[in-house]
Amino acid sequence: MKKPASAAWKKLTSSLFYNYFQELLSFHLLKKKMKKLTIALLLSVSALLTAQDALKLNEKEYFHRQGLDVTFFSDYYPEGHQSGVTIIQHGVRVAANGDLRLEPSPGQWSPVPKWGKRTVDEENQSIIQELWYPDSSKNRKGFNPVIYPDLNFFYQIEIKAEDDGSISVTVDLDEPLPDEWCDRAGFNLEFFPGDLFGKTWLMDESTGIFMDQPVGPMMEFDGEPLTGPLASGLTLVVAPEADLQRIVIQSETEPLELWDGRTNHNNGWYIVRSTIPKGATKGAIKWIIKPNTIQEWIYDPVIQVSQLGYHPVQEKKAIVELDARDTPLPDFKLFRMGKNGPELVLEKETQEWGKFLRYNYATLDFSSIQEPGIYQLAYGDKISHAFRIAEDIYEKGTWQPTLEYYLPVQMCHMRINEKYRVWHDLCHMDDAQMAPHTPSHFDGYKQGEENYTDFNAGDQVPGLDQGGWHDAGDYDLRVESQSGTVWLLAKMIEEFGLDHDATMIDFENKLVEIHQPDGISDALQQIEHGLATILGGYRSLGRLYRGVICRDPRQYVMLGDATSMTDNIPGNDDDRWVFTEQNPRRELQLVQGLAAASRVLKDSNPELSKEALETAISLWEGIPDDPRLSSQKVIALTELILSTGNTEYTMALVEMKEEILKSLSRCGWSLGAVIEYIDDPQFKSELHDAVKAFQDDLKLQQEADSPYGVPYKP
Repeated sequence: MKKPASAAWKKLTSSLFYNYFQELLSFHLLKKKMKKLTIALLLSVSALLTAQDALKLNEKEYFHRQGLDVTFFSDYYPEGHQSGVTIIQHGVRVAANGDLRLEPSPGQWSPVPKWGKRTVDEENQSIIQELWYPDSSKNRKGFNPVIYPDLNFFYQIEIKAEDDGSISVTVDLDEPLPDEWCDRAGFNLEFFPGDLFGKTWLMDESTGIFMDQPVGPMMEFDGEPLTGPLASGLTLVVAPEADLQRIVIQSETEPLELWDGRTNHNNGWYIVRSTIPKGATKGAIKWIIKPNTIQEWIYDPVIQVSQLGYHPVQEKKAIVELDARDTPLPDFKLFRMGKNGPELVLEKETQEWGKFLRYNYATLDFSSIQEPGIYQLAYGDKISHAFRIAEDIYEKGTWQPTLEYYLPVQMCHMRINEKYRVWHDLCHMDDAQMAPHTPSHFDGYKQGEENYTDFNAGDQVPGLDQGGWHDAGDYDLRVESQSGTVWLLAKMIEEFGLDHDATMIDFENKLVEIHQPDGISDALQQIEHGLATILGGYRSLGRLYRGVICRDPRQYVMLGDATSMTDNIPGNDDDRWVFTEQNPRRELQLVQGLAAASRVLKDSNPELSKEALETAISLWEGIPDDPRLSSQKVIALTELILSTGNTEYTMALVEMKEEILKSLSRCGWSLGAVIEYIDDPQFKSELHDAVKAFQDDLKLQQEADSPYGVPYKP
């Protein structure tokens, strides 16, 4: 039973309640009096924040505010995650490829739209891009052909800067999609996964973590295994805990879905998407995207110095990359490293260069310092990495990694060992079958109905199971890449006396041992390896091959050991194909490489040297008289002159004077090596004047186009 309250207790509680009520009433009255002032103050602050946060469509036709850039179809390479809506937040490209796609997780050969008219509306702070499916230039033809479904539609995307600092994205269709496409087609925006690992996400009431590896459960979508959406909702917050990375996406139409695009593509990104609803046309999709930005954020200065270092007598300029709003500091410092640490050796004025693309630049000139040693530059509180000034700067640790690692590892038809490591096992010993009529191979190759040889489609072509270097991306052997590498190695030997031996290359046993010298110049052995594939194909085919490549996309995208691509047993369906073509321009590239190789092999391998030169001459004799080939002809002629001394080639070069003078930027450099062979004073005089004028103009371009001293022509 409840005890009755005492009179004293009642009096105390009544007093406390009365006092509390009086204070509350006073506060309420004060609050009421302050209301107008408070609202006015809040509105002022809100207006100030809105002004600071507002995105502005700039003269470069993208949206900008400090710490944020949003581009919209400024470039178009969707296979490389470069297209559509792209977000650069605090200097980092975090999201891209915002566009309408036909699947949740597209890959390299997925259908992409064709883009048409782009309308930039400065008054309304918006950009509209018109697009359509299919792209007829890629539909089952062209380089990297794409197989499009039987689906034709037009649409447009509008991206608009809103007053609150967000970006709205609206997708309008000309007509509704067929019902069967409404759960498949949708607006996708891809997020680069590497910057999100370990960060979290919020989707309405759901939460999660961006994981290093994609995980199941798996589902089947349109015949392809995928993980299901990680979450679905109307509001997604990416990295809510990180002020530098937080992005809020709200859908005003269909729910958002968060997908992990790495389950069906190793190079996939995280994907946010909304599907097109049935019957929708105008406003089929509408998103509001609001990336967070830190007030007054500014890009940190970056000191760019030569990673290699500098020769004592060369010009020494470092570049400082600055925020576009930043102004250069008045001076910089140079420190020399000693036994007691850094010692100040130079304090000098910074030179402002100006704006280039999206940054401001300054240069730090320390050419006066010639004493060898290890140095660091200081610009404000930023310190460069340590670098050398030394007379032997180009002699060690520069070109050696290419010759000792890169080229050996890329060698096809060999096993590559490095002590305990096997870089790759013996590979592609089943090369190659003659390609069938293939109008559009998935990597851009074409085989016409005529292959210009005595081989039929599917025939095994001998001589191709040797030599060559894998393409850096997909293991194929493009003949111009083989010849270009041979040519560069030959020029290095001629110009710089390259004679370096760090690798054992056993052609007979198809074995390479890195860092096990065999007493033979590595560069010469690599040239022989390149010629093995070029001449091996030429002997069998009676002409150059275009390329040797796998026949199946699954082989093409393989990321494993090169030997895993085929079984090394000729005569089955995993053998690679060899393609042929009629291409005088490419043949001239081979003339250039073969002629140069013949000179440097004359002593070490006279038989191969002779064959290389004979092949170069034979190819030259078949080149048609076509003015479009002029520049490549000039370069090929210079190599033939150096290899033969034949006056017929010299006369042919002089006869091309007008073409040479018109195209100095493309071929003029090659004439320096053969000028002494030319007995025509007028030709030399005109060439001298033209080169001087070209060089003067080039110097102006170098100084004006970019802070790096390199002409820039986008």
